Amino acid sequence: MLWKYFLAWFPMVILAIGNGSLREFGYKPYVGELPAHWLSTGTFILLLFGYLWAIGRKWRIESTRLALQIGAMWLGMTIAFEFGFGHYVMGHPWSKLLHDYNVFEGRLWTLVLIAIVAGPVVMARSERVNAVP
Repeated sequence: MLWKYFLAWFPMVILAIGNGSLREFGYKPYVGELPAHWLSTGTFILLLFGYLWAIGRKWRIESTRLALQIGAMWLGMTIAFEFGFGHYVMGHPWSKLLHDYNVFEGRLWTLVLIAIVAGPVVMARSERVNAVP
């Protein structure tokens, strides 16, 4: 059952790369690093929930338990990709990769991770609320 949700994670990477590219080459030069990070975090969460809404219309999540399993799987995949790709492919040091987790420096990446876990739960609950009896 989880295989289709495993595959559904991969387009999220494309959304994230597109969102990050827009940040880096679009508005970051005009607003600066930290405001661009904040804006990018917000736009990615909106894109993520739009994507989840679209796939949620096709694939119903039957329970909160399944939704949490999907969210946990996506969280693990996201963190593994972020650190694996970031360090081993892009060559970023671990300190740079960990920097986005520092909320005391205004970094909001943790909100994206929360949205990745919460997204399937929101999908499952909204499907039950909107279900026709």
